[in-house]
Amino acid sequence: MTNLRQQLIEPLALRLRGSRARLALLKPLLASDNVLRRWIAFFASENALHPKHRLMNYHQFFIDNVRPADTVLDIGCGGGHVAIDVAQTAKEVVGIDISGRYLAAARRYRSQPNLTFVQGDATTYRFGRTFDVAILSNVLEHLIDRVGFLHHIRPLARLFLIRVPMLDRDWIPLLKKELGIEYRLDPTHTIEYTERDFRAELDSAAFIIAKLSIRFGEIYCVAHPR
Repeated sequence: MTNLRQQLIEPLALRLRGSRARLALLKPLLASDNVLRRWIAFFASENALHPKHRLMNYHQFFIDNVRPADTVLDIGCGGGHVAIDVAQTAKEVVGIDISGRYLAAARRYRSQPNLTFVQGDATTYRFGRTFDVAILSNVLEHLIDRVGFLHHIRPLARLFLIRVPMLDRDWIPLLKKELGIEYRLDPTHTIEYTERDFRAELDSAAFIIAKLSIRFGEIYCVAHPR
C-alpha cells in the first residue's frame, strides 16, 4: 500500500493540485469531512452520550464556578448531563428545556434530591424566584435573536456561565465557509463565534465579561448583568 501511494497516488495528487480540477476535488473532500465527523461522533457515543463530554471534560468549567451554597439554573439543559454533575457541588440545580424528549432522558438518569427538571421556555417560565448562577452550555448558537434572549434572562441570576463554539476553531471551517460548503458543527447553529463577535454580542445585551478563556475551539465565559 505504501508503494502504491508513493508511485501512483501522490504523483497524481500533485498534478491535480496544480490543475483546474483542484477545486472540483477539494469541495467533495470538505463535504465528506462533515459526513465523516457525524458518523465518528455517532459510533463514538456511549449510551447516547457524545464523547466530547468525557474527552474535553468541559463540565469542570461549570463545577469550578459554582459554590456549595449556590442555586443554579441550567437553561437549555438538554439531557441534563451538565446539571447532574453540577448538582454534586451546588445546593440546588434546576434544569429547563423546551424538549420533552431530552427531559425524559434527563429524568431517567436523575438521582440527586437537589436536582429538578422542568419543561418550558426560560424567557417566559415563571420560576417565582431568582438564582445565584445560570448556565448556558451550547445554547446561544441555536438562537436567532440572541441579544433579545439574553435581555429576557438577565434578571434570572447574578452570574452567568456561558459556553459557545467558535468559527475560527481551526482553518478548515473558514475554508469551507469561503467555498460555500456547510461549515457549522451542527446545521441547527445560527452562528459560530469569533471572540470579537461574542464580546460584542454580550456587550449589546448589557453583560459584563468577568473571565473568558478558549479551549478545544470553544469560548468559556463568566459574565454578569451590567
